[in-house]
Amino acid sequence: MDNQPNLSAQVIPSPNTPVTPVTTSAPSQTPQIRQKKDVDYVFFELTRSICPECRRVIDAHILLRDGKVYMRKRCPEHGIFEGLVYGDAQAYVSAARFNKPGTVPLAYTTEIEKGCPHDCGLCPDHQQHACLGIIEVNSACNMDCPLCFANAGAGFNLTLEDVEGILDHLVETEGNPEVVQFSGGEPSIHPQIIDMIKAAKKRNIRHVMLNTNGKRIADDDEFLRQLGELRPSIYFQFDGFAAETYRVLRGEPDILPQKLRALDRLAEIGAHVVLVPAVDRFVNLHEVGAIVRFGLQHPAVRGINFQPAFQSGRHGESDPMQRLTIPDILQALEEQTNSTLMVSDFVPVPCCFPTCNSVTYVINDGETVLPMTRVLNVENYLDYITNRAVPDISEDIKKALEGLWSSSAVAGSDKAMQQFALSCAACSLPDGLDLNTFAQNIFMIMLQDFMDPWTFNQKNLMKCCKEILLPDGKQIPFCAYNNVGYREQARTQLQTRERQRNQARRMGVPFEPEPLTFTFDSAPQHAPIQVTPAMKGSTHGQQE
Repeated sequence: MDNQPNLSAQVIPSPNTPVTPVTTSAPSQTPQIRQKKDVDYVFFELTRSICPECRRVIDAHILLRDGKVYMRKRCPEHGIFEGLVYGDAQAYVSAARFNKPGTVPLAYTTEIEKGCPHDCGLCPDHQQHACLGIIEVNSACNMDCPLCFANAGAGFNLTLEDVEGILDHLVETEGNPEVVQFSGGEPSIHPQIIDMIKAAKKRNIRHVMLNTNGKRIADDDEFLRQLGELRPSIYFQFDGFAAETYRVLRGEPDILPQKLRALDRLAEIGAHVVLVPAVDRFVNLHEVGAIVRFGLQHPAVRGINFQPAFQSGRHGESDPMQRLTIPDILQALEEQTNSTLMVSDFVPVPCCFPTCNSVTYVINDGETVLPMTRVLNVENYLDYITNRAVPDISEDIKKALEGLWSSSAVAGSDKAMQQFALSCAACSLPDGLDLNTFAQNIFMIMLQDFMDPWTFNQKNLMKCCKEILLPDGKQIPFCAYNNVGYREQARTQLQTRERQRNQARRMGVPFEPEPLTFTFDSAPQHAPIQVTPAMKGSTHGQQE
């Protein structure tokens, strides 16, 4: 017997069962199906960064969107931040193949305790040695630029003894240091700067550089004579030609004639100069082509280091989504030089993280301007992924190119000429150009992008090869020093140390300084952002 109910049978209500009237209603609406949507970006990687407000270390996402690269991060206290990292997503992704294996220093100064970026340095977690050591000999300056990553002003002066100790420690960690740069503040106004340059030369440091605004060089004959004897390379602040450029960036609209006089005087003593323009998207990006043409024609200038403006230290109001990046300057150079320089002429620098630097070398004999990358496939030699096992890659040429494509490369130096000549043994030189002429007339054009609190990337930091050298031996990666809280703490302690030293001298008693220490148990205190009227409407902050 079938026990299943007869589903087709009618149910007849009993006489006492109330009957519910049947009503006719509109057909029920079909529930709307929710559609999943793709986000408008590609999640490229996870890294660590800092909160721009409190400097707390937080996770950060690197996103590719609309052909550009952005960083997005969230602080539990201050919310979400986003900033432009790189103006060309394809170039950013492909740059990974230029990531050269790091070189271990001979010794480390600090231990791993709190983790990056609070153990600087250098600690054993750091992935690169110091290609370039920077000694800020003072905090004072003879200018008051509306933008200055060092926030130059009254503070401290290192002594010659301080600097000698710093140099000795650098020799301990590097053996034969490549480059030391004296910076500030304005190092040329330090009363012992000549003795400091001599101290570096005495230690056989290959290249000694002076980072300067040029004011003292323009007017001080004795100082110029001393520079002529010592022949340091000159790293020269030069932002363009327009009075408005210097008004906005330097607060001195009429300073150009003084800078030109300084450059002419440097040419008279045979100095080698690298022009260093701080480039702001809304102030002087339109001048980069003119700066190149000027540099190629001036007898003292052997290279240019363009630096996109960044938001560290003293700077004006800005939008982190409108940051200027290396690809933006490269595109402007191609347009403003009528393709004398092209984006494809530049190759990332492998010793640091490849998106931090890009460089090319050109022959400049007064008539011909020819990028090296058009006669030698540099990328083949500096590709550390796809060409790792290619047998026909000359190791000698590769080593020479690594020296040129390095943060320790110094424009106009004998070493650079030797490396250039060796590299171009494989060049296909045009008719009429010989190798010797090519090597003697090289001109370097570099772009250096520094991180700020909006774009700070721990991955990049761990391969930084530009270190701030401090008394007591600490070597702090440049972008950590400017963004994490080291600069503020070091300045306070060095200022206190100088006051105590002067007091001990007056009392006739020995002075033993306390070691520099850095604390990050709570959010470090930062000097308030100083927005000056000259900087209203412009972006970022930059080169001293």
